[in-house]
Amino acid sequence: MRRRTLLAGMTAGLVAAGSTDAFAGVGRRVLHVRPGDSVQAAVDAVTGPGWTIVVHPGTYREVVNVPADKAELTIRGASCDPHDAVIVFDNANGTQKPDGSGTYGTAGSATFTSAAPGLLVRDLTLANDWLRADHPEITGTQAVAAYTYGDRTHFENVRLLAHQDTLFVETTALTSFDRQYFHHCHIEGDVDFVFGRATAVFEDCHFHTLQRDVTFTPKGMVFAPSTARANPHGILALRSRITSGAEDAAYKLARPWVPSYETTAWPSLVVRDTRIGPGIDPVTPYTDMREQYPWQAMRFGEYRNAGPGAVITVLENRPQLTDEEAALHTKATYLGDWRPRA
Repeated sequence: MRRRTLLAGMTAGLVAAGSTDAFAGVGRRVLHVRPGDSVQAAVDAVTGPGWTIVVHPGTYREVVNVPADKAELTIRGASCDPHDAVIVFDNANGTQKPDGSGTYGTAGSATFTSAAPGLLVRDLTLANDWLRADHPEITGTQAVAAYTYGDRTHFENVRLLAHQDTLFVETTALTSFDRQYFHHCHIEGDVDFVFGRATAVFEDCHFHTLQRDVTFTPKGMVFAPSTARANPHGILALRSRITSGAEDAAYKLARPWVPSYETTAWPSLVVRDTRIGPGIDPVTPYTDMREQYPWQAMRFGEYRNAGPGAVITVLENRPQLTDEEAALHTKATYLGDWRPRA
C-alpha cells in the first residue's frame, strides 16, 4: 500500500469534522490548530518564547518551518496518540520549486524544519509521502520528513515516516554541537534514514526498515552520521529496537557520511542495549558510502545488543565497546547539562 493512501486512511472522518476559530486561547499563550487551519500560520503567530501549539486530530498537508526566534516552542498533538494528528507533504531533493529557481535539495525537501532552540514536539506524525515510483524522472530521491538543527531539540512520542533521509539531525554550524533527544519515537525509511552531524540521542525508539522494490542488496541503511571531528558525541541509540519489513539481512546498520562540503567529518555512532532484528545483516552490518572514507576508520561501536541482527560472527566487522568505553556513551554524557522533560 502506498504511503499517501495509508496516511489518508489513517485520519478518515477526522478532517471533515467541524472546526472552531483558529488559534483559540491566544491569551493563554496556547494556539489551537484544527482541520482547515494551518500549522505554519500558528507558528507565524507565535510572538515570543514559551508558546504551545496544539494540533487537533486531522491531516495537515503543508510544509512547516520553525525559525530560530521561536525559542522554547512546544508543538503537540491534542491527543496522546501520534496517529491522530499528521503533518505531511511530498517534496523531494529533485522536485522543482514552483518559482522555477531550481530544485529543493535534500534539506529543502523537509516537511518539517526547525532551527528553534528548546523545541519540544510530541504526540504527532511528521511524514514525507513522496514516492520514487511516482517520479521516475527525478534522480534526487531524498525526501525528508523532519530537518532539525536547534540545540535542545526534543521529540517525544513522534512518528517520523518517509523513505530516503527521513530524519536529518543537523547543527546550526560546524562548530556547534547542538543536542537533540528522541524518546519513544517511531522512525522508518530505507536509505540513510537517520543522518546528520548533531549530538543525537535516541532512547526507547523503534527504527523500522521498509520493504523496497529493488533487486540488489543492501536495500538501505538505518544510520548515516556525519559528526564533526571536534565533537566527541555523534548519534547514540540506546534501549531501542530495529525491525524490518524486508527480508532477512537486506539492510545495513550504518554507513559513514563525509559530505563533499565537509571532508573533515569523523562520523560517530554507538548502538547499545538495543534489540536488532533479522533485517540487519549480522555478518557485515556496516558499509562505505565512499571508498576513500571506509567505515573502519570511523567512530562506530556497539555494546550489549541482542537479537539475530546483533549476532557477532566476524568480530572485526562488529566493533564492541568495553565497559569503560561504554561509560562514555550515555544519555547524560551526550546531553551534558540539559535534562529533557516530557
